Formats: sequence, C-alpha cells, structure tokens
Amino acid sequence: MGNSESSSSDPRFVSATRSFTPKYLEDLKSLFQSLPAQSESDRQYISPTVFKKYYGLHGALGDRMFDLITQKRRDEKLTFEDLVIAKGIYEKGTRDEIEEFIYQILDVSDDGTVGWSDLEAVLNELFDYIFSNKQSEPGTASHLESIDVFINAANFSKDDGGCAMSFEDFKKWCTLLPSVRKFLGSLLRLSDSAGFQVPHLLLPEDLDPKMILLRKEYAWHIGGALSHQELGEWRLLYHSAVHGLSFSTFLGKISNNEGSTVFVIKDTDGYIYGGYASQPWERHADFYGDMKSFLFQLHPKASIFRPTGANNNIQWCATNFSSESIPNGIGFGGRASHFGLFISANFDQGHTFSCTTFGSPCLSKTDRICPEVIECWGVVPKGSEEEAHNGLKGSVLERFKEERNMLNLVGLANSSQ
Repeated sequence: MGNSESSSSDPRFVSATRSFTPKYLEDLKSLFQSLPAQSESDRQYISPTVFKKYYGLHGALGDRMFDLITQKRRDEKLTFEDLVIAKGIYEKGTRDEIEEFIYQILDVSDDGTVGWSDLEAVLNELFDYIFSNKQSEPGTASHLESIDVFINAANFSKDDGGCAMSFEDFKKWCTLLPSVRKFLGSLLRLSDSAGFQVPHLLLPEDLDPKMILLRKEYAWHIGGALSHQELGEWRLLYHSAVHGLSFSTFLGKISNNEGSTVFVIKDTDGYIYGGYASQPWERHADFYGDMKSFLFQLHPKASIFRPTGANNNIQWCATNFSSESIPNGIGFGGRASHFGLFISANFDQGHTFSCTTFGSPCLSKTDRICPEVIECWGVVPKGSEEEAHNGLKGSVLERFKEERNMLNLVGLANSSQ
C-alpha cells in the first residue's frame, strides 16, 4: 500500500483500509488515478460527470451516490479517501451499516425521508440501467408499467401528516424484493453482476409475445431469489392459451423437464402470481421438494416469499388419487386442502391461503381463484444450454424417456410393466 494511503490522519480512512487487501487498494488507487485524468484534476479528485459515467449511474440515483460518497460536501470533488471510506462501509461494513447506507441511497430528494417519489425515481433509473440495452424480450412493455408493482410492496408509515418508509419498512421491502436489494448493494462493484442478470425467455416463434405473462421485469424479480446458474435460459413449456386449460396436457408438456420450473397464474381478478418449484413435478401422495422453492406475486404488487422452515410442505403434485384426503392437482405450501397456492386437476379453480410454510399471505384478491391464464417455464441451468441443444431430442431413446416420465406423472408406470 502506498504512502499516500497510510499517511492519512482520517481515522475512518485508516479503519476502512484495514478491510481490504494491499493488492485491492493498489488496484483501486490505479483506477482512481486514471479517472481524475478525465476530470482534468491532476489526479486529485473525480468529478460527478466522470464518476457517473464510469459506474453507469445517471440522474437522481447517480447524484445521490456521489453526494453520499463525498460526505455531502457539495464541492463536486470525490477523493481517493472518500472512495475507500464509502466502499469500506458499503462492501465491508456490518449488515446494519450496509443496510443503512443503501437506505440513504434511496433518499434521492435528500429530505431525510424515503417516500413514494424517491422509490419511483430510483426504480425508474434501475430499470433503465438493467433493461435499456436489452433486446426485445417476450412480453416487452414500458418498464414504467412495472414500477408501481414494486412500490406497492412497500409499507409507508404515517408520520407528522406525511408518509415515509422507515428503516424497518425498508428492510422488509428488501426481503420481499431480493432483486432490488442485490442491485442496490452492488452499484460500486462493477465485477459483481448480482442484481443485474435477466433470464433469457425462450418461446415458440409462432407465439405472440403479447400473450406472455412473464415479462422481463417479472423474470428479473423472480431471479433475485435464485443463483447465478439459474439465470440463463427459461423455456416456455406450457401456455394455457396455446395448449388449453388442461391438467393432463400440462403434465404432458412438462414431463420431459427434469429441472426446476417457474409456474405463473393470472386469475380472473387480474392478479398475477405463482411459484418457483426447485424439483420436477412428480406424482406423490404427500408433500415433497426442498427449501429452494418459493412463492411470488407479480401484479398488482411484486413480492417473494421464501420457506420459513416452519414445515417441509413445499411442493404438491397429485393425480389419479381417489382419496378425498389427497386432492388432485398441483400446489405449494400450507397443508392438504388449505395450500399456500393450489390449482385443482380440472385446472378451472383453486385457492390461495396464508401459510406458514412460506410466510405468505393470500396471493390474490380472494382466497378462491379461477385461473384465466397459466404458464410454466423450464429453467435451464447455465452450462447446460449447449448440451440441451445438442441432445438426442426426437430420438427413440428420448421419446421413450418422455413417455416414461408421463406415465410416472399419471401413476400408470408400474401397471404398464
């Protein structure tokens, strides 16, 4: 580490340097010295324009980040010490310190509170950043239509005649929107793509993208709760407008998918929600699955509900059972006949109750639901796309495998032997 770093008398800077390796600080110093050259400052400081251009931050969000990092001096000069101190808190601080820093980022109006207009400004720039360079995706629409559903997940406490998001409200909001939290937590980490990745949605060429429920903003939202490996290609396996509202057809279309799936419903009340199933849909007389699955809401508000650990009642897939204690259909969480989300085998009705499995509320307007559109997407882990493209699709072996999976789903495999 160079003398310029160690000679500082600012205890915050000295403390921050201890959070990083000498090699990291040397690289950061080299970066810093290259940016002031663009600022025409003789390597002394970085201007707001150069800072925002380098980090890709613009508008109110970029101004707010620069203001916080320079400790609100308003001199338009970001020094090396400023950068190290900010990164020491933002990247290496305690959880509460990091959360507090991010909470302050949201206060783009700098009035000491985080309100609806602050969230609107941040989300608008967030969507611009993530989607502005993306090619047209299925279901593409102005991201402005999606901003409200993310803000609707927030709670604004009334105080002194106004409404503001408290720090506790903010932490709860981040829990419901992990994609937003990942993005806001990686603004100064250009090598960290967390929060920036959007799954590539694949659907048949003859299908009108306007029919798709899973817009790219929604896919990004769901992906916030998934690992990097699961944010590659998502392939449309089933769409009720194309294949009909049929449970047997649904099972047939997903029978050859051995990985995780994203199950999306739009009901007759206009609500959109669903579940991520980490395990393949297989015929069982009881719950199965693991703690990677979760429920989500997409419209009129966006939320993610992960397993709480209260029980292991994760996935449900029952077909051709005659017992009333084993309802035929697919579901998530809760208990039999009182699921967090359930669609009956007729695919014409279902229910959604609050459940301890995911800590989720009723996902729709009422607990009784009537599906209008159902989609199911197969998640193709990164690294397996090429294998899938070069597989034995259409061969005798592959067709046998597909038929065998279908027999297992409907409970006829053993009887056919």
